[in-house]
Amino acid sequence: MITSKQNQTVKLIRSLKDKKNRDELGLYLVSGVKLVNEVLSSSHEVVSVLTTEKLHNTYQSVACPVEIVTPSIMEYVSEEVTPQGVIAIVKKPSLAPFTTDKTAILLDGVSDPGNVGAIIRTMVGAGYDTVFITSDCADPFSSKAVRASMSGVFRLKICTITREEALEYIKAPLIVADMNGEDVFTFCPPKEFCLVIGNEGKGISPFIREKAQKVVAIPMQNGIESLNASVSAGILMYQLKLKK
Repeated sequence: MITSKQNQTVKLIRSLKDKKNRDELGLYLVSGVKLVNEVLSSSHEVVSVLTTEKLHNTYQSVACPVEIVTPSIMEYVSEEVTPQGVIAIVKKPSLAPFTTDKTAILLDGVSDPGNVGAIIRTMVGAGYDTVFITSDCADPFSSKAVRASMSGVFRLKICTITREEALEYIKAPLIVADMNGEDVFTFCPPKEFCLVIGNEGKGISPFIREKAQKVVAIPMQNGIESLNASVSAGILMYQLKLKK
């Protein structure tokens, strides 16, 4: 049983709360019973699992090493408000971009990890399978984004990309949202497209906005100018998929 904060696995988990370390080590964390169970059944490679003694029997049969920690150590390493007693260390999948002319999503500087996770969750629910993420987006493998995605990060292809690379790799027409665009509820999208979701405050970057082939708008009423990024993304994703 791990009882010390100086244990190497404990130090590793603490280090993975930093994006730089997640990127350098190629690892990320998954916490909580539901999400750990789902990542164990996904294609992502689980390196090891830490549990409290209470949950140890539940994970004895998994294919990776399982270590027991004290409740105080679990609380020390967990980012959950109320730790459920299990954390998995998971190998990050390849995030290399690839050329596609199929329908996809491009996150253009979305900075809130909760929004990134929520958008990924909605993508999976709406039937999208590929998301390109610019380098200034929040990390989809941060604990907050993973929790907000509700296992979505295990279920689709995630690629990191520069804006210049986006134009190279994404061959489907870019669709962006703008207040002056065509009403999305009457808009007829092309068969394949890439929907661009912009930064919460700044919107779509000028570089991508200039290259967009289609511009759509969500009609607003009662003086409201915009919606939360993940809410807007959800409306647009479902509406555009419905019209395909």
